[in-house]
Amino acid sequence: MEGLPVSNNFKSVVILMAEDDADDRLLAKDALGECGMDSDLHFVENGEELLDYLQRRGKYSQSPRPRPGLILLDLNMPRKDGREALREIKNNPELRRIPVVVLTTSNADMDIERAYELGANSFISKPVTFDSLVSIMRTIGQYWFATTELPGKK
Repeated sequence: MEGLPVSNNFKSVVILMAEDDADDRLLAKDALGECGMDSDLHFVENGEELLDYLQRRGKYSQSPRPRPGLILLDLNMPRKDGREALREIKNNPELRRIPVVVLTTSNADMDIERAYELGANSFISKPVTFDSLVSIMRTIGQYWFATTELPGKK
């Protein structure tokens, strides 16, 4: 499978994935690797950890991580779910410009509508095969890193 064309802008984009399932994190990492997009990939396991990462609190206060250019967000996570985290991100003037792609097992109309109401930039249901996941990750990369102009990248 052919990777994305890699530009200097692409290499500097941080992807932050909020996903509580270890197997799904590994599959996502492998799928992003197939597309050449795993060079600056970070994971958090729940909505609280996502907000700590973004606001440089808790374990992220001593060694702050780079600001993500894209967040991949699962909806169903423990402690603080993706809906709550999305609401907080999009209500925060310092964070709201970060694109958030909901990547979840749900395809319920209610979840889709609610995610967009809360400010999601895209909603994608997780596929059931690895090849489909690679295809989705490639499409995400093409759109967000090769087609779209993101703030702060000039």
